[in-house]
Amino acid sequence: MFEFRLQKVSSYKNDLLSGLTVALALVPEAVAFAFVAGVEPLVGLYAAFMVGLITSVIGGRPGMISGATGALAVVMVALVADHGVEYLFATVVLMGILQISAGVFKLGKFIRIVPHPVMLGFVNGLAIVIFLAQLSQFGEANQPGWLAGTSYEGSVIDIAWIEGTSLWVMLGLVGLTMAIIRFLPMITTAVPSALVAIVAVTLLVIGLDLDTRVVGDVATIEGGFPSFHIPEVPFTFETLSIIFPYAAILAAIGLIESLLTLRLVDELTETRGRGNKECVGQGVANTVTGMFGGMGGCAMIGQSMINVNSGGRGRLSGITAAMSLLIFILVASPLIEVIPLAALVGVMFIVVIGTFEWSSFRIMRKIPRHDAFVLILVSGVTVFTDLAIAVIVGVIVSALVFAWEHAKHVRVEKSVDPCGSTVYRINGPLFFGSVIEFGERFTPAEDNDDVIIDFAESRVYDHSGLESIDALAERYLKAGKTLHLRHLSEECRSLLTKAGDLVEVNVMADPRYAVADDSLA
Repeated sequence: MFEFRLQKVSSYKNDLLSGLTVALALVPEAVAFAFVAGVEPLVGLYAAFMVGLITSVIGGRPGMISGATGALAVVMVALVADHGVEYLFATVVLMGILQISAGVFKLGKFIRIVPHPVMLGFVNGLAIVIFLAQLSQFGEANQPGWLAGTSYEGSVIDIAWIEGTSLWVMLGLVGLTMAIIRFLPMITTAVPSALVAIVAVTLLVIGLDLDTRVVGDVATIEGGFPSFHIPEVPFTFETLSIIFPYAAILAAIGLIESLLTLRLVDELTETRGRGNKECVGQGVANTVTGMFGGMGGCAMIGQSMINVNSGGRGRLSGITAAMSLLIFILVASPLIEVIPLAALVGVMFIVVIGTFEWSSFRIMRKIPRHDAFVLILVSGVTVFTDLAIAVIVGVIVSALVFAWEHAKHVRVEKSVDPCGSTVYRINGPLFFGSVIEFGERFTPAEDNDDVIIDFAESRVYDHSGLESIDALAERYLKAGKTLHLRHLSEECRSLLTKAGDLVEVNVMADPRYAVADDSLA
């Protein structure tokens, strides 16, 4: 329905303009996430500035935007409520150290184990979360929602909806914003359509003196430059025991969201980011942010989509967004405070449309059923819990399905060779999922005195496979027969050698073949 025309080449003009657009969208998001975490708006704004600036300079994915996010805020709220904001700053510092360690030890490469259905579920789930987060702008503040008294009271959809003229004005401005963003690129791409939409709707509201809420109605963003601040917490083991579990969870969520967003930007721009460098960049950013009174953050898929769709490709776009945000905080807060919330909601709705993988509906009946199940599962878990749990659940389910499917692929063919030995030829992987099927295919009582198991078409992958071979050897030993293994790969031999006495078999040497080599070819 909506097709974004993406430029693949970075330009200073596009980076500057897209960075400015992102900065405008960062303000209400940072303020909203600060409220979610239970801290002052400036704590969220400082995080958006510092995390965004540092990751843009030293991170591994130019064009990706980082800042305060809802995925982290929902974890922080319990810590702030129980121990105060100073413990949050200490936790953010430790979170950054853990993320730096992940990058130094090159753990970013493990993002490649995330299957494509999990990636689709992650994107769809985040799109739904971004959409639901905007619904609060259609409600009256400090009023009981329409679901009061039910089990859904206090949920994201429990809103005291505005009515009458206010609702129609809000919907009209949201629709106008979306229409400008959608159709302006058909006329010109000289300036980002999202920026034009925000400016046009703001001028319309001011010119017609429309009664609608603006950013200044939500919070005052005026403030000074962030100052160095060592968290005021006792440096004791007790403090570490309090903040470490939160820091570990925040570090995991931050890296998962950042690396998955990195992959998404890679696909959109047809370029490749550096995962381990991004881990270090995120870690340095959060460590510094915690020392300057910020709530920490990670990559933001919504703002990254705004940046990419607006033409932002280089590091300059993220730097511009961060520095523009700082200028807004220091000197331009009165201008930002007059922007209608409806304009920002319209921008985020376009982000939702562009983020959601609508093709997933089309391919649902064409992909394997277990992949479709994983896609839906990850989307749902992302909405109802958080990103880290959703991705972990998706990877685990995908791994279990993979193991189950490959467990059915092990085949054993029995024959007798000219020397009178019973030969079993194995085809398929031997691991924890296939060992039962493997063991049931052998008949020691019926076999000849000499038995050969040929692994030319198989591999032993884990300890369960070794144990199954050991159990098989015991069966043939009790039957008074000799068991040999043939055509083991070097990896399998290494496993058997390391296993030592665990495996009681005679490994037959594989034949070596001379290979003709034409070095001039």
